[in-house]
Amino acid sequence: MYRIAVGVAMLVLEILFLTCRFRYVGIDRFRKRVEEHGAVVPVCWHQHLLICARFLVSRHISPPLKPGFMISPSVDGEAPTMLAQAYGVHVVRGSSTYSGMRAVRGIKQAIEKEGISAAVTPDGPKGPRFKFKAGAIFTARVAGKPVIPLAFAARPAWVLKTWDKFVIPVPFGRICIAAGEPFYPPRDMTDEEMEQAQVEMERRMLETYRLAADALKR
Repeated sequence: MYRIAVGVAMLVLEILFLTCRFRYVGIDRFRKRVEEHGAVVPVCWHQHLLICARFLVSRHISPPLKPGFMISPSVDGEAPTMLAQAYGVHVVRGSSTYSGMRAVRGIKQAIEKEGISAAVTPDGPKGPRFKFKAGAIFTARVAGKPVIPLAFAARPAWVLKTWDKFVIPVPFGRICIAAGEPFYPPRDMTDEEMEQAQVEMERRMLETYRLAADALKR
C-alpha cells in the first residue's frame, strides 16, 4: 500500500510540475544563502509540504543544494520517507519538537559532513497548525546555518479536510513559490529567547505566504 501511495504521489507531483505555470519570489535570496553557507535549514508549514518539497529536489529550478528532510519516526512517516528516498533525498527520522535530540544530531551531522540542507515542517507531524516548534531553530543554531521560510500559493487548489488543511494545486493552474527572510539564530539562547524566535519565525512564515499570494494575484 505504501508503494502504491508513493507511486500515486510521484505521478501527481510530476503532472503538477509539468502542467502548472510557476512564478518564484525571493529565490535569488535563497540561492545566495546556499552559496554563502553551503547548506541551510528550509522550513515550510505542513500544508505546503507537497510543492515546497518537490521544489527543493527540482535540480533545474532550485539552488544547487543537497536536499534532506526530517520525517516523523512514526508509521505516518513511512510513505513520506519512501517518497523522499525515491527522489534520492537524504532522510533523518525524527520529529520537529525541541526534545528530538537524536534527530537533531542526525541532521547536524548531515549538514556538517555532507552539506545537506535539511528541510523541516515546524508544525509537523500533527500540529498544532501554524505553531512553529523549536526543532528547526535548534538545529540551525547548533549547525550554524540560517533558517529560511518557504511557502507557496496556488490557484485553483484543493484544500483537504485534514488537521493541516493540506493544499494540493489543480493541474494546469498557477503556482507561486516564495522564499522569505532568513533567520540567523544566535549560538546561545535562553528559553525565553527561543520562544521569541519561534514567534518571529511564525511571523516570517506568514509574510512569506503573503509574498507568494500577492505575486499570484499579479
